[in-house]
Amino acid sequence: MDAMSLLALGESTLRLTIPLLCACLAGLWSERSGVIDIGLEGKLLIAAFAAASASYATGSAYWGLLAGIGASTLFALVHGFASISQRGNQIVSGVAINMLAAGLTAVIGNAWYGQGGRTPALEGEQRFLALFDVSDQSRLVQVLFGQSFLVYLALLLVPLTWFVLAKTRFGLRLRAVGEKPAAVDTAGISVTGLRYVAVILAGVFCGIGGAFIGTALSAGFLPGMTAGKGFIALAALIFAKWRAWPALGACALFGFLEALSIRLQGVDIPGLGEMPVQAIQALPYAMTVILLAGFVGRAIPPRAAGEPYVKER
Repeated sequence: MDAMSLLALGESTLRLTIPLLCACLAGLWSERSGVIDIGLEGKLLIAAFAAASASYATGSAYWGLLAGIGASTLFALVHGFASISQRGNQIVSGVAINMLAAGLTAVIGNAWYGQGGRTPALEGEQRFLALFDVSDQSRLVQVLFGQSFLVYLALLLVPLTWFVLAKTRFGLRLRAVGEKPAAVDTAGISVTGLRYVAVILAGVFCGIGGAFIGTALSAGFLPGMTAGKGFIALAALIFAKWRAWPALGACALFGFLEALSIRLQGVDIPGLGEMPVQAIQALPYAMTVILLAGFVGRAIPPRAAGEPYVKER
């Protein structure tokens, strides 16, 4: 593989890492507060649909971004209401979010556009294109500086998440809520309030990731276009052991596997011939299972994760 091919693979890896990273960081905020978020897939999907639809209607990708964040945050609040206020089963609530998003996007999309759930193709300012014009620069410069605004925003969220959770009083309280909520409550701090903040932040992060899928990675919405990215992000979160910087590395690894699977389609592998497309497409998911089962070691989630908090009287 020559240098140009490596750079192309690197660019594909970067672009495919972004939605995984946004969803993974969303799960990090939520689960650090003690709220398990299986609904990352659903929030990514509804955000992608809302972003693509709003971008098409308004002619601006930035309005699409706001719509994606709004839709994802609304779904996050539904999950928060069921899990925090009503003390429901967080796994069941997350699964319901995924099913609701899959159904709503297909039905509403078909009703609005009559294209089997798809939105019309986005063009020009309806999409997030390269932030800087580096078309006359070297290929390496194009890879590093020829990405959309959302790519740099998502990468910036990693140090921001690390700093807030590790170095601020708010981050300390949020992590304490995920470990010993009773102690936080005893100190006069609202466990419910902190968990809602974390759930809302998870919705915002998923909104950014979904908007990237619908308006930057693709030129519009397709039913089921997230293709399990929310679940791979959960695997990356466990692989990273609920830490921000390792989450970036884990998402980059899974992004690389997905980019590699795309480039391997139709390629003759020495001794094996041309691999079936289905086998190549399954590579990222198979490697997800293998990495979690064989190399992740013992991953210990926050102690209070999945446990509704009942205030002692």
